[in-house]
Formats: sequence, structure tokens, C-alpha cells
Amino acid sequence: MSGQVLIVEDDPRIAEWVRIYFERAGYTAEVAHDGQTGLDLARRLAPDLIILDLTLPRLDGVDLCRILRQESDVPIIMLTAREAPAQRIVGLDSGADDYIVKPFDPREVIARSEAVLRRARGKVQRLLTSGSISLNETTGTVTVNHEPVDLSQTQIALLAAFMRHPNQVLTRDQLISLTFHHEFDGFDRAIDSQVARLRKRIGHKGKQPIQTVYGAGYRFVTEDD
Repeated sequence: MSGQVLIVEDDPRIAEWVRIYFERAGYTAEVAHDGQTGLDLARRLAPDLIILDLTLPRLDGVDLCRILRQESDVPIIMLTAREAPAQRIVGLDSGADDYIVKPFDPREVIARSEAVLRRARGKVQRLLTSGSISLNETTGTVTVNHEPVDLSQTQIALLAAFMRHPNQVLTRDQLISLTFHHEFDGFDRAIDSQVARLRKRIGHKGKQPIQTVYGAGYRFVTEDD
């Protein structure tokens, strides 16, 4: 996979480190060390992907992400601090497609970036697939092993959130943010009952893609793993 990546990171060492790994993976990469420069470069270059630090001078990452999301559908991956879990939810809520916690392995950045790019390049069809499960977001239809499955709108939104973040642990707060954009009248434990109903619907031949990660949340495991 190839394309142009814009890295917006105020730590020169991290920015250079990430740039080198992307270039080794066959991408072209540009770097900005503050939010305003990042915005200017994003508008001028129209990159295929943006790696965006959450905390930036001149224009912070959340505000920059919101501006970019109003102007384009460019895939955005946020870089967040380990000690700031609430900020990860804010980052996703501002329009980021994924997040990676510092410190990170650059190989993870490449792998997660390629997953986001694959999803973005197939988004025009609005069709999400994983193994035997298919979700057509345009029509709101779901099939498991080519058989139609009747889901509520809430269950469809939850399934879409899981399928867009394969193999990633999602907390209840993240699921609320991704599914309801915080417009949720219940408490976070209500997500558990919604997930339980969804699991009953999409399980097939003893296989259950939605796993409980005790003390953390849930993970949607692709059938290839």
C-alpha cells in the first residue's frame, strides 16, 4: 500500500521516527510541528492519511481534527498519552478514525494506518465485511453467512463501530461515543445489554466475534485472526 501521509507532531524525535517508518513502508511523508502548519499542509497537500498528535502548539489536535473533518473525509489517527484515557474519547468524538497510545511501536502505527486506509478506500460502497458478517450501512441490512439478520438501529450502530475498529479493545465510553455521539440517556452498563443482544444475533456455528475483555471492554475479533 502507498500514499501520502501528513504527520502533525510537536516532538521532532517522534515525528522523524514515524516519518522514517512510513517511508520505509513505501509512503511519502510530510511533517508539521504545530497545528496551524498542519492545517495549512493538509489543505495544500490533500494527504491520504493524517497522523495527529492530540496536544499541539498554536492549534491543538482536537480543534484541528474538527476543522479537517468539516472539510474532508481524510482518515485521521490520533496519538494520545497513556495517562489521558478521557482524551482518547474526545479525539474519537472530534472525528478521528482511530487512536494510538504513546509510547508506541512504529510498526503498530503502520499496521493500524493501513487498516484505516483500507476501510476508507472501501467506504464509498458503505459496505463493511468481516468473515461471514456483512453490514450495508446504506440500506441498514446485515447478513451472517449470507443469511439476513434482523437488528435494531442501536445494534446496527454498535456493529458498525465494532467492524470499523477490528481487534481493538473498546471501552463502554468509547462505544457510547462511536455509536451515539454522547446522545445517550442510559448509563454505561446499558451498553452491556445491547452488546449481549447483538452477540446473540451475529454468532454463527459456535463462533462469536465480539469478545469480552474483562475490566476493559469489548473487542471485535476478525475471523482471520
